[in-house]
Amino acid sequence: MVGDGFRVSNFFPQGYNMSQSRLSPFFLLDYNAPVDFSAREHPRGVGVHPHRGFETVTIAFQGSVAHHDSAGHSGVIHAGDVQWMTAGSGVLHKEYHEQEFSRTGGVFHMVQLWVNLPKKHKMEAPRYQAITAADMARVALPDGKSEARVIAGELFGAKGPAKTWSPIIAAIVKLGAGGVADFSLPQGFNATILVVEGSAVVNGSDAPTDNLVVFRNDGDEVHATSTDGATLLVLSGEPLNEPIAAYGPFLMNTTEELQQAFRDVAAGKFGVLED
Repeated sequence: MVGDGFRVSNFFPQGYNMSQSRLSPFFLLDYNAPVDFSAREHPRGVGVHPHRGFETVTIAFQGSVAHHDSAGHSGVIHAGDVQWMTAGSGVLHKEYHEQEFSRTGGVFHMVQLWVNLPKKHKMEAPRYQAITAADMARVALPDGKSEARVIAGELFGAKGPAKTWSPIIAAIVKLGAGGVADFSLPQGFNATILVVEGSAVVNGSDAPTDNLVVFRNDGDEVHATSTDGATLLVLSGEPLNEPIAAYGPFLMNTTEELQQAFRDVAAGKFGVLED
């Protein structure tokens, strides 16, 4: 459990025996497979905590999440939406089940991704992007059964609305029963697909529900099919190829930068946010 509201499996960096740069610029992927939460008046979630040096990206498949941070940003995302927070130079934030979802209870199904920031952008001012499903570029695929929603970067000839600090592709591909999706990922990009619903066959290999597919970064051609239908989270990005120093809520380039982050939090430089 992360706090009392997010029951996650950590696919990386801890979950796979691979170097931290293997999926750069994506540093962490926590997957909250569907969980049926009972109704509760006081929302479950994660209390106030700091971040610096990266972005948190929360993708909602079922359920609703609320966010507040010390830079004055707040928002709620529902099923199909994405919350993209740039911690940058430092921010306190909290995230929890949205009030009405908490009161009624229901199925909660989420992904949280940590996207590393390039060294030159680690101290950017905090930023918050609430990206609704309607904001995303939507593409009907040639098979007539499937579609894609592009969150960031360009895929299937469409560009997503998310602003990123390095080249990134993020998209949700929904394969209909008997659906087919064919697409190319850029040469030299790291890439992965998380199967969040149904099951698929990706480049000839079975990809069951709640499993992660990791590609070689050699300009992958992707051929995905599904007999009964599937939802795929496609992630691809240009590796940063920079030193990584990570500890707790901070993702920097050096140990000294980590130590400075702790000093800055203690000095109140990340602002104030009530729990």
